[in-house]
Amino acid sequence: MELGVITDGISRDFEHALKVLTEQGLDRAELQYVWESEVGDHSDEEIERIKTLADQYGVKISCISRHNFAGLPVVDTEIDDAVYASHMDGLKRCIRMAKTVGSPLVRIMSFRKEMIIFGGNGAQDWIVSAGAWDRFLKMMEAPVQLAEDEGITLVVETGNNSMITSGYLGRKFVDAMGSDRLRILWDIPNTMYCTDIPYPDAYEEIKDIIGHVHIKDAVANISRATVEFQPLGEGDVAPYMVDIANALKRDGYADGVSYESVYRPEDGTFEDGYRASVGKFKEVFG
Repeated sequence: MELGVITDGISRDFEHALKVLTEQGLDRAELQYVWESEVGDHSDEEIERIKTLADQYGVKISCISRHNFAGLPVVDTEIDDAVYASHMDGLKRCIRMAKTVGSPLVRIMSFRKEMIIFGGNGAQDWIVSAGAWDRFLKMMEAPVQLAEDEGITLVVETGNNSMITSGYLGRKFVDAMGSDRLRILWDIPNTMYCTDIPYPDAYEEIKDIIGHVHIKDAVANISRATVEFQPLGEGDVAPYMVDIANALKRDGYADGVSYESVYRPEDGTFEDGYRASVGKFKEVFG
């Protein structure tokens, strides 16, 4: 597996982030925010600087991770809306950036979560968001077609507030779209917040369509709508992490795993949180 980190979880100062991640022998950088901008908003000169620095430190860019299509209400958004067009434009800029810096992947999100998408025995008449799934698939046609035209692979993240929240829904989505240019970005604790069991349940659903993995750890209290991030191996992910890593290795997964450095110790920094977890990350996934 190709081990790396989402760099702004260390620092938005890209060169500093590269120094820190390479200190630990990591050689993959996933880009989300660099300097003052989200990916997709950088100038050509800034993108060239990113490429130059990555080459200088011997780091490959694993994924360009803008929040494309995050938070859009699937039942109220139309394909000809200005907001939809702006997200498509952002995706196009990310694809151009990916090609410049040599990233094989661009992340997309999957609109805003509708809590109940399917149902029967009367539920469809009372509590199901009628038509939401079909509308979602329709609005994903243009991004997937763009990826096919541009020869880039999209990875849709399993988000805790999006339409794709679980291994089951990830599989259902990829199968429905029927494109070799669409895979799953499996964010493991995100799916756990939606009560998915990551291993073996979610893993068995998506093991052949995983294009990228995010790993972090947290303790969630769903009834209180609360999440507290933890050092890797000290939260809800801990009981599953070794089994997941072993299964990925057993099944020949050779793509990226990014540590998402979102844990910040009390009175510390996100870089401190990264340093508290990177050893465990390498031990389990290396």
